[in-house]
Amino acid sequence: MTTDNMKKAAAVAALEWVEKDSIIGVGTGSTANHFIDALADWHSPVKGAVASSDATAARLKAADIEIYDLNSSGTLSLYVDGADEANPALHLIKGGGGALTREKIVAAASINFICIADASKKVDVLGGFPLPVEVIPMARSYVAREIVKLGGDPELRDQFTTDNGNVILDIHNMKITDPIQLESQINQLAGVVTCGLFAGRPADVLLLGKEDGTVERITA
Repeated sequence: MTTDNMKKAAAVAALEWVEKDSIIGVGTGSTANHFIDALADWHSPVKGAVASSDATAARLKAADIEIYDLNSSGTLSLYVDGADEANPALHLIKGGGGALTREKIVAAASINFICIADASKKVDVLGGFPLPVEVIPMARSYVAREIVKLGGDPELRDQFTTDNGNVILDIHNMKITDPIQLESQINQLAGVVTCGLFAGRPADVLLLGKEDGTVERITA
C-alpha cells in the first residue's frame, strides 16, 4: 500500500468520530485533504466546518461543505488533522504546511482531537522533522538567536508567508525529550506567534494507516 493510501485509510477511519449535523474543525495538509474528500462522500453530512487555513477553506467549499467562523461556532465537538510526527504520548509536531497557528487554535477549541497519519509519522522522540515556529517578521533574527541558545538550528522557510502574514523558522537538529516544556519556552519568546509542538494540548486519538491496509488506533 502506498503512503497516500495509508493516509486515506486513516482519514476514512476518522469518520467514526463525526456526528451528523455537527460543526467540526478540519486541519491542513495532504492527510486532512483525504478527510475532506471522505467527509464529502459520507452518507451522514455535517452541518459545516471551521477551516484551519485558506487552502482548507477552499477545499471544503469545493466539496459543498459550509464554512463557519470559530468566533460564531463556539466550542467544537471534534477536530481532525494530520501530523508531521507523533510520539507515544500523542505529542505532535505540526506545521509542515505552515498552518500551525490556526491549527493550534482550532484544536484548543475542540473537545476531541483526532490525529490521522500514515504509520511512518510515529516516532519515539520528536525532532527528526524540523520544528516550525511562526514568527512576526521583525522578530525573526532575535527569535533565531534565542532558539540557538535552546540548542536548535533555525532556518528561515524560503519565500513562505503564513495566512497570518508571518514567517516560519524551521528548527533542525533538536532532539525533543520534553515537548511540553519546550513548547512553553519557545512560545514565551517575544515575537513568536506559536510553535508547531502540540504537547500542552496533544491529540486524544492517533489513527495510523498501515501498509497492510489496517488502521492502528492509539490513545494517550
